[in-house]
Amino acid sequence: MKNYLILFVVIVFYSCKNEKPSHTKIAQKPNIVFVLVDDLGYADVGFNGSKYFETPNLDALAKESLVLDNAYMYPTCSPSRTAIFTGKQSFRTGVYTVPVLEKGTAEENIFSRWTVGKEHPIYAEPLADAGYKSIHLGKWHIVGPYPEKELSMEFPFHQKLTQPEPGDYSWVAAHKQPEISQYYPEGRGFIKNVGGTFRGDPGFEEGGYKSEAGGYWAPFSNPFIDKKTDDNWLTDRLTDDAIAFMDSHKKEPFLINLNFYAVHRPIKSRSEKMYKKYMTKPVDSVLGQGIGKNAKAKELMAKYATMLESVDDNIQRVIDYLDKNGLRENTIIILTSDNGYHRIASANKQLRGAKGDIYEGGIKVPMLVNWPKKVIPRRSEVAVSGLDVFPTLMDLAKIEDYNGQLDGASMTSLFQTDDKSLKERPLFWHLASQYKHGTCSVIRKGNYKLIQFLADGKLELYDLKNDQKESHNLVEEQPELTTKLLVELVDWRKNNMVPLPPNSVLKF
Repeated sequence: MKNYLILFVVIVFYSCKNEKPSHTKIAQKPNIVFVLVDDLGYADVGFNGSKYFETPNLDALAKESLVLDNAYMYPTCSPSRTAIFTGKQSFRTGVYTVPVLEKGTAEENIFSRWTVGKEHPIYAEPLADAGYKSIHLGKWHIVGPYPEKELSMEFPFHQKLTQPEPGDYSWVAAHKQPEISQYYPEGRGFIKNVGGTFRGDPGFEEGGYKSEAGGYWAPFSNPFIDKKTDDNWLTDRLTDDAIAFMDSHKKEPFLINLNFYAVHRPIKSRSEKMYKKYMTKPVDSVLGQGIGKNAKAKELMAKYATMLESVDDNIQRVIDYLDKNGLRENTIIILTSDNGYHRIASANKQLRGAKGDIYEGGIKVPMLVNWPKKVIPRRSEVAVSGLDVFPTLMDLAKIEDYNGQLDGASMTSLFQTDDKSLKERPLFWHLASQYKHGTCSVIRKGNYKLIQFLADGKLELYDLKNDQKESHNLVEEQPELTTKLLVELVDWRKNNMVPLPPNSVLKF
């Protein structure tokens, strides 16, 4: 009898030891892969209609994902990246555009900040507190070249900020010291930084865009990328390091912040074979892709296509790694762009404007969310913005005690079905410095978009569902709707004490 009792205890012990609680999988925090492609236009991908650019891996991923058909950013990278990282509107951080792009005087502009101060936490910080191991790879662009000087200056500035010329590395030593490195990824929740600096493109070497390598070909001129003997193409290298980091941290939740420098200028061909393919490929006459206004423009578009195909290949490498290591089911992939397409490299005849414009071509971007068994694959017309990334990541990481200012909303409610509250909410933009056009504020609500230019108060109203080219201003035809949206826009500015440029005729 005693032997039977001992045997019973042993069996129960091992059964309990090997049993996995049914709730463990659900309670486990998901890995996060956030891919931000630079300057990728809404229709530069096959899943949004391109017949010229080839993105077969992204197209396949999109079929298994939530594709957000009305995803928005700011018209340029600095305010978009700041909004994504901080979850805050541009007027809160003072980052309105890329400082070196601003046009006009201090009377016409609130000249943009470059450095995001430590009073504005970024999402990697609460994620680190929640146990996430995080790496940033590629473009950073939320620190200026001279942050100590910039942050000591009275704001608003009297003139726009400047940056060192390509080939000038005099800033590097200071940026690797604690006084400035605190504004770099390692000072903001990331374990490691690969290639992130103040610069918005990879062309650090003398000549910049005109140099032979352009920062895309090794040896890389970026002083924040350690050289390796097998370095070749920058997009490949960033993906190599992303995969290596996942492999080192696959037993704990990780965040891969993969911010490719591609497909931003300088436009460099990935290979001669790929370049010839696109030079001889039939054009997309509907979107205007592959055509070019002259021979040089066509060549640039073909080279751009090779860069985009390279991004597509590398995203598949990440997916293959996740699949091979059994991580895919517990990893959410969010992919998007920081602004609309660049006129020099792409085209979209279906939308008005391009990078730098507040019109759809400048702010509408591709976005997909993939999470097997957690996200129902489909296309959604619910409008979302870069401001929604931070609160979404907080939801995913089950961080319920973050009490910082967030101007967006979590997108997790869209994972299974369209959310009514998100569908009905307004989206706002405020551009207090000039680049492609005058300063303005914008509200998008439902299918309508109202633009108010700040200097003279001029209004433009568009029905985006029936006029995505924004060719017909409805202000005079729909005065009641115009007034309703304008009141909401002005109230938003008034309630949030949104600053106006000195030359504005508006009170609020």
